[in-house]
Amino acid sequence: MSNNREQWSSKASFILAAAGSAVGLGNIWKFPYIAGENGGAAFLFIYLICIILVGLPILNIEILLGRATQKNPVGAFKTLTDKPFWKYVGALGVFASFTILSFYSIVGGWSVAYTLEALKGTFSSFGTPQIAADFFNLKNSNPMWVIGYHTAFFLLIVGIILSGVRQGLEKASKFLMPLLFGILMILVVQGLMLPGADRGISFLFNPDWSKINPQTFLLALGHAFFTLSLGMGAMMTYGSYLSEKDDVVNASYMVAFLDTVIAILAGVAIFTVVFSSGYDPTAGPGLVFHVLPPLLAQLSGGYIFALLFFLLLTIAAVTSAISILEVSVAYLVDELNYSRKKATLTMGILVYCAAIPCALSFNVWSDVTLLGTGLTFFDMADFLASNVLLPLGGFFLAIFAGYVWGIDEVVRNLLIGDSGSVYFGNSILRKSLSFKSIFGFLIRYLSPILIFLVFLYQFGWI
Repeated sequence: MSNNREQWSSKASFILAAAGSAVGLGNIWKFPYIAGENGGAAFLFIYLICIILVGLPILNIEILLGRATQKNPVGAFKTLTDKPFWKYVGALGVFASFTILSFYSIVGGWSVAYTLEALKGTFSSFGTPQIAADFFNLKNSNPMWVIGYHTAFFLLIVGIILSGVRQGLEKASKFLMPLLFGILMILVVQGLMLPGADRGISFLFNPDWSKINPQTFLLALGHAFFTLSLGMGAMMTYGSYLSEKDDVVNASYMVAFLDTVIAILAGVAIFTVVFSSGYDPTAGPGLVFHVLPPLLAQLSGGYIFALLFFLLLTIAAVTSAISILEVSVAYLVDELNYSRKKATLTMGILVYCAAIPCALSFNVWSDVTLLGTGLTFFDMADFLASNVLLPLGGFFLAIFAGYVWGIDEVVRNLLIGDSGSVYFGNSILRKSLSFKSIFGFLIRYLSPILIFLVFLYQFGWI
């Protein structure tokens, strides 16, 4: 175990940073429209089941691997087993994080751009979502606009990573996460005060079971992985900056809880506005950038609310992106003995360049598709990461914990550390004779089977 490895100043700092990693565009950009297309509360219920039965156990494993080894994903597997296959599984996580950031930074750039447009009052002139959609498409048709804001977003991320764990990741999370929550609560209260807001609340919390089918379960499970940042090595890397005395189980509960609560609150903030204005809640990915700008701008005090919303989106993108880039940086620091500065600049340049084809997917390369799939560079990066790399990473994490490291050793390590909590800490788990058998069943059987089904579903094989 490295004695000179930088660590979080406290477990609370880790929870904020890890929650920041989990709370990203998936909560605010993706969750509302997925819920909207799949029966509102019915989807929410299934999503929560997936979080509890699969998301939490895998989250425990990923953080634990980092804490136990004090290494990046490649180094963690190399430390615990001499079988070479597993270091390639770790490399899969590094590659997943690299791939995700190559398209995620483009969306982060959109968020920065829309924050500035909101500041200028641009959206007040948008009468309908169609005008907003035309504006979005017009801006994206300019490659310099997309690349320019991608550059601005990426420079912000690199600047935070360069400052290190405590001065960069931790300070940013301590400032940005409370700010994110504060902005979100303002938007929730504002949404609840709108006429017709009760229809949005009903949509989110009254289930429509008629829209539920087997595919809904697979979609919910896939989104649980995406939103908790599982399978890409981010939680493992953040966990490697924990000390042995920190309680992994308690921290995992808190991260999953904060992530889920913020996703639900984002749904409340968005659906109350959408229903109050009489628009379709199943508007798909365009809900955030096409539908919401004119709706927010038309509210009383809409200038402020539009600005706050896109600032919220930008903060969520930043807190996730720093954790994603940190995976690759930690790999170079641990495995190749790079300095943090050299590792950050090296990976920063590589990911930045890899993102350029994704940026050009909306303009000069919009007709370029890959391997006969009909997918642009942006779409391919999104599909590869979300539908292939993350499920594979989660699957192998479960297999490694259940059959290579072993449930006995996993549980023994999980129960190291003191949470100081009566309800969620290790003290109560030590008294529970059934914890090991339940956790073992989830990790050895339920998680890998369900993840494998998601993987098959993504390719249309079931």
